[in-house]
Amino acid sequence: MQISRPRGTSDILPEEARRWRKLENVIHELCRLYGYGEIRTPIFETTDLFLRGVGEATDIVEKEMYTFKSKGKRANSLTLRPEGTAPVARAYLENGLYALPQPVKLYYIGPMFRYDRPQAGRYRQFHQFGAEIFGADDPAADAEVIALAMTFFKKLGLKGLELHLNSVGCPECRPVMREKLVEYFNLRIQECCQDCRNRLVKNPLRILDCKEDSCREIRRGAPSPVDCLCTECGAHFEHLRRYLDLLNIPYHLNPRLVRGLDYYTKTAFEIIIPGAGAQDAVGGGGRYDGLVQEIGGRSVPGVGFALGLERTLLLMLDGAGEVATAPGPEVFVVTAGETRDTATRLVADLRAAGLVADRDYTGRSLKAQMKYAGKLGARYVVIVGEDELRGGRVALKDMEAGRQTEVYLEEMVDFLRRAVGK
Repeated sequence: MQISRPRGTSDILPEEARRWRKLENVIHELCRLYGYGEIRTPIFETTDLFLRGVGEATDIVEKEMYTFKSKGKRANSLTLRPEGTAPVARAYLENGLYALPQPVKLYYIGPMFRYDRPQAGRYRQFHQFGAEIFGADDPAADAEVIALAMTFFKKLGLKGLELHLNSVGCPECRPVMREKLVEYFNLRIQECCQDCRNRLVKNPLRILDCKEDSCREIRRGAPSPVDCLCTECGAHFEHLRRYLDLLNIPYHLNPRLVRGLDYYTKTAFEIIIPGAGAQDAVGGGGRYDGLVQEIGGRSVPGVGFALGLERTLLLMLDGAGEVATAPGPEVFVVTAGETRDTATRLVADLRAAGLVADRDYTGRSLKAQMKYAGKLGARYVVIVGEDELRGGRVALKDMEAGRQTEVYLEEMVDFLRRAVGK
């Protein structure tokens, strides 16, 4: 019986990997311009990191985490990371990055894991690009991470982006929100789904994030978190909106936006492409001023975002979503007669000079090699024949122009570098 890949995962084949590289190159260059350093954390972490950081009453912790026991005498519970912010916060704390000049600006690209019903662009192993700023409580930092995320999508050619914005308060004003939400939903709890009945006890704010149609209808009249903000949170939100105006970033106020993780404080945002299907949110984030303290550190403000890369690739305006074909070699070396040793050396020399070069490894005839080079899309073909080699030359064919000429062997690499513009 043939073994298949696990449900909710995908193979990234060479043609598709080219699109991934393009995407990742945009990320690396953009983060360099914004002054972010790359961080790579383990794929699995101690389960307690997510219980304390993300929140026990969240869907991620209750339903979606892949958790397993470690081996050995001191076996502990480990979890494949379902999101990237808590691991980065742990790394910030554990590696003493708080001792560096603040703020510390970090970004990551990597796989995450959540048990969920697979959909287009949504997998059980998926990839995220995330950016975090630790040590800055200025709302200008919130505006910067939003600007970084919006600029990323625009550089990829995505249009129709909408920024949805809200504030979910802080520990000072959250009790007021909780009281008002409990009072409102208590009168309608029998109409809510079972998850929201549990949330009413554990975390009423999470009811605003429920995706069930019945609960969406009920929450239309619910109190807005923005109306419950304390003076500090209200001022922070007003300053953030002013910064977004200065940056010419339009936004929609969304009082029902709370995101799905408990560590958010103050700012919460999502980037949406209307009409992109049931999963129209392509990324989001917010502020998490209590996260580092929650996992054992001192109080450190933080703000950041995460974007799903599979979802982004589906939406990229790259040949109307078609898989881009892999580029052909710049030079293909063809052998005629007993010249394979020379061809091997020539390919190595061409690659060392920065040229994309290849050769035949299957024993094809000269005619078949030329045909194969054409199928690969090779720009130039170097024909290494016995007679030519005795005179210290090789034949060079321009596949686009159809012209063939001879060049001296010692001049071949420089000639080809000039021909391809390197």
